[in-house]
Amino acid sequence: MRQAPNTLPSYLQSGQLGPWDIFLQQVDRVTPFLGGLSRWVDTLTRPKRILIVDVPIHMDDGSIAHFEGYRVQHNTSRGPGKGGVRFHQDVTLSEVMALSAWMSIKNAAVNVPFGGAKGGIRVDPRQLSRGELERVTRRYTSEIGLIIGPNKDIPAPDVNTNEQVMAWMMDTYSMNVGENATGVVTGKPVDLGGSLGRRDATGRGVFTVGQEAATRTGLELRGARIAVQGFGNVGSVAARLFAEAGSRVVAVQDHAGTVYQESGLDIPALIEHVKRSGSVRDFPGAEAIALDSFWDVECEILVPAALEQQITEANAGRIRARMVIEGANGPTNPAADDILNERGVLVLPDVIANAGGVTVSYFEWVQDFSSFFWTEEEINARLVKIMREAFAGVWQVAEQHRVSLRTATFIVACERILRARDQRGLYP
Repeated sequence: MRQAPNTLPSYLQSGQLGPWDIFLQQVDRVTPFLGGLSRWVDTLTRPKRILIVDVPIHMDDGSIAHFEGYRVQHNTSRGPGKGGVRFHQDVTLSEVMALSAWMSIKNAAVNVPFGGAKGGIRVDPRQLSRGELERVTRRYTSEIGLIIGPNKDIPAPDVNTNEQVMAWMMDTYSMNVGENATGVVTGKPVDLGGSLGRRDATGRGVFTVGQEAATRTGLELRGARIAVQGFGNVGSVAARLFAEAGSRVVAVQDHAGTVYQESGLDIPALIEHVKRSGSVRDFPGAEAIALDSFWDVECEILVPAALEQQITEANAGRIRARMVIEGANGPTNPAADDILNERGVLVLPDVIANAGGVTVSYFEWVQDFSSFFWTEEEINARLVKIMREAFAGVWQVAEQHRVSLRTATFIVACERILRARDQRGLYP
């Protein structure tokens, strides 16, 4: 099936800030807190390596289609690049650059020994057959193969990619290098060296930092109202864990609809409904509300777990939550961040809140090297411990400097990255 022509994402059409510009603004905000390390700050504003590749494949109808792919390695001062690969029709270089940079911050914030990287293909995978999807994946992997590897750069799942895509990537790379390189990707099937607990890890991290923030702010989770945007792996797992803690998940939005129930949605039943129908739309017993009305839902905690740039200056003033926990990457732009801060809404930023996924990816990478695998209980306990310790450190810095949690997370992470850069020096 031939693809429809690509269109530019809305933020480029309207002249709004692109994701990379947002990251640069975030770096500007943190620079005054870096002291002597600020002499290295331009390291953060220049990705180490950008690879743009053509991905040609045979389509099922016999035609040849070309797709544009990217792999960006933002920084590798603290270890090999680490970050997901997304397949989406609106993928741009600005987006992948920003996502790779946020991975640098995220990995440093939770203190795992990785740098930041990200990849993507501008393709709508819903328009591809399974065979076409496999061929796109394998060709893309071959094209970026010269810069990835277990000690160079380790891809993982992201938007519209999953365990199967990672299996194809691992197999392609292994065939090309002539050895079984399970550690080249994370988020693989367990049978191929994947880790138990990986699928739920990002959502579990979102819940864990939410739990920690609730304790520090006196918010009782039992009975608290939760609104979740995005109901994939991140949003659905976070919703399930909040519901298990006694919270009421009153609203859930996905690409096709928004459902609302004041008494709390039955999350296990909603997950099954989505598996059957592909969307939260038409969930029995729930009220359907307009997509834009989601931002008006009264709640204690809002979890944006869809795509970036969802909370802007246009809707930030409407949000009726005490706390925003960013399950997605870059869901809030800087202007909206300022509005929420002025209104007293506590924002738990993506670079700490959704770091559970990469933390368990680190566990998977370690397990692959040692060929010794941990139980799911061990993995979850290690994840919670790392997330709690990382959040406590960020909270302390925020109080010390009287800054937002986002700026505090950037202070912690940028200091670690630039200290490593300073200690390593420049070669040659």
